[in-house]
Amino acid sequence: MKYLKQATMIFLLATGAASADPIEGLWRTAPDDHGDVGYIRISACDAAYCGRLERAENSAGQAITPDTIGTMIVWDLTPAANGAYEGRIYAPDRDKEYMSRLELATNQITVNGCVLGGLICRNGGEWARVE
Repeated sequence: MKYLKQATMIFLLATGAASADPIEGLWRTAPDDHGDVGYIRISACDAAYCGRLERAENSAGQAITPDTIGTMIVWDLTPAANGAYEGRIYAPDRDKEYMSRLELATNQITVNGCVLGGLICRNGGEWARVE
């Protein structure tokens, strides 16, 4: 009986990890206008995905503590075609919010954001998976 309980726990843990969406995890952003990078934790948020700024580093790789730690950076992300996700993104370095499209390719996300119904777009660079 003891072994059955252990096997069941292992199965449940493995199943939970296997069912995670590919967008979920910790992502290192491209450098912002100041050369700083952020680490965004993306997870399920109700029926969509969202991500908060977990930590940040300056251009020298040293930890910094901006007042935006804990800020929601991406939200309302829903799957679109070909491994892409669409939702909203906030750029702390510009204090602007954009409609976003995140294109996922294994361990990299290409980020784009637009305002004015897509008339003005900004390339947000590439994010790399950390975990």
